[in-house]
Amino acid sequence: MTTLNEQIAAKLEMLRGMLQADGGDLELVDIENKIVHLRLRGACGCCPHAMMTLKSGIERVLREEIDPEITVERVM
Repeated sequence: MTTLNEQIAAKLEMLRGMLQADGGDLELVDIENKIVHLRLRGACGCCPHAMMTLKSGIERVLREEIDPEITVERVM
């Protein structure tokens, strides 16, 4: 059975493709107590919609598909 961190990392790897299609990317910095620390790169790093991407996109998917208590935080 996979751990929560492994599930999160695998899902993030799948989501990276969508960001990469728009010239961006993400880096998983850390996962601690269901808080996922991500760094946005490329076009996503300076995009004015970056927080919306994190909260309405990535966090929503992680909560719906893995655990409803997951929170995503942006690392600069």
